[in-house]
Amino acid sequence: MSLEHNDWHGQTDGMPWMQRTLIKWLSVVDQRVIYGVMAVVICFYMLFCHRSYIAMYHFFRRCRGERPLRAFCHVYANHFRFGQVVIDRFAAFGGRRFKFVFDNRAAYESLCREADGFVQVSCHMGNYEMAGYMLRQEQKWLYPLVFRDEKEVIMLNRQRLFQANHIEMVPVMADMSHIFTLNNALRDGNIISMPADRVFGSTKALAVNFMGGVADLPIGPFQMAVTRDVRLVPIFVMKERWDTYRIISRIFEPDATLPKRERMQQLAQQFADMMAEVIGRYPTQWFNYFEFVR
Repeated sequence: MSLEHNDWHGQTDGMPWMQRTLIKWLSVVDQRVIYGVMAVVICFYMLFCHRSYIAMYHFFRRCRGERPLRAFCHVYANHFRFGQVVIDRFAAFGGRRFKFVFDNRAAYESLCREADGFVQVSCHMGNYEMAGYMLRQEQKWLYPLVFRDEKEVIMLNRQRLFQANHIEMVPVMADMSHIFTLNNALRDGNIISMPADRVFGSTKALAVNFMGGVADLPIGPFQMAVTRDVRLVPIFVMKERWDTYRIISRIFEPDATLPKRERMQQLAQQFADMMAEVIGRYPTQWFNYFEFVR
C-alpha cells in the first residue's frame, strides 16, 4: 500500500511478480529477516516521499506535542511499523500464522450471537485486515467494503483466506450497487465492515474533534448504523510483537432519543475519541499519510 496520502486508489505497491516472489520467500523465511532489510530501505523511502513524511512529522509535532527530534524518530518508527504490517500480510498469504489477544471478546461474541447484524468500522491504524486472515467468524458472515482496483495477486489471496473464515468482500462499484449488497447483509443479520476515517473527496462528511483539532469522517458508516438502527462496533488490530496482534473492540449504540443527524454525529465523535485513545497506546501505528487534522 502506498505511503502517500488520501488520494490512494486502492493498490499495494510493487509489480505482481515481486508480490508473488515475496509470498514465496515468506513461506520459508522468517519475516524478521525481511524486517531487517526494510529497516535500511525505509531511510531511502523517507528521502523520496516528503509528502507523507511531512504529514506524519506534523502529526507528531502538532497533535502529540512532541519535540522535533522525538517527532523525527517517531516518523521513522511509524514508516518501519507500516512496512512490518504490510510484510505480515504477505507472510499470511504464504501460510504464516499469527497470535491474537482479543480484548472484550466475550461482549463481541455475544453480539454475534444476536439475530441483528451490525456495522463494524475500522481505520488506517494497525493491521485490521490481518484479523480477517487468521480468525474464523462462526455465527455470522462478514461483508467488508473493499477497493476493486487492487492488484490481482492481493485480491486472489485475500479471497482465498477470507472465504475460509466466512468473509465475503464487497467491491466499491461506480454505480453504487455495493450499497444494496451491504443493506441486504444487514437485513439478513450479518456484519458489514467499512473504513470510517477517510472521506476521499466526498462532501458528505461529519466534522469531529480529534487530538486538539478538527477532522472530517465519512458519513456513510454512521448513516448506515443509524438508518438501519443497528449498533456500531469499532475494531482495531494493533501489532504488539513480531508474531502477536491485539484486537481492541467496543460497542456503540445510537441514542434513539436524538434526531438522526445528531445520532450520526454522536457515533462519529465516539469513534474519533476511541481512535485518539488507541493512538495514545500505539502512536507509531497511525497510517493516514496526509494532513488529517485541521
